[in-house]
Amino acid sequence: MNISISFLLGGFLIYLAIGALIIYLIVLIMKALQKYIRSDGIRKEKDRITKSLGEALKENRTRCKMTQEFVAESVGVSRQAVSKWENGISDPSTSNLLALANVYGISAEDLLKAVKE
Repeated sequence: MNISISFLLGGFLIYLAIGALIIYLIVLIMKALQKYIRSDGIRKEKDRITKSLGEALKENRTRCKMTQEFVAESVGVSRQAVSKWENGISDPSTSNLLALANVYGISAEDLLKAVKE
């Protein structure tokens, strides 16, 4: 009889621990969702800036009458990478941004100023 009580108590403690873990995970998920929802403005601003950088890159490339393939070969990346930069899907690294400015014959500062305007 003593064994069955300790067995039941042990099972109860295991279920209690599992329940507490599930509640803890739900609380963590809720906090993460709240943080994500609150960051909506920041995400929209980043999208706007990213699109503007892509537009500035494309503007400079077309101004110089260059193809994406030529720019890609000059910088040392794939044509798809240049396309992603221009479409705002991804951003060039700092070294690639400097190389792009050099290819377009402008300073990196002038290239980035176009993003702010």
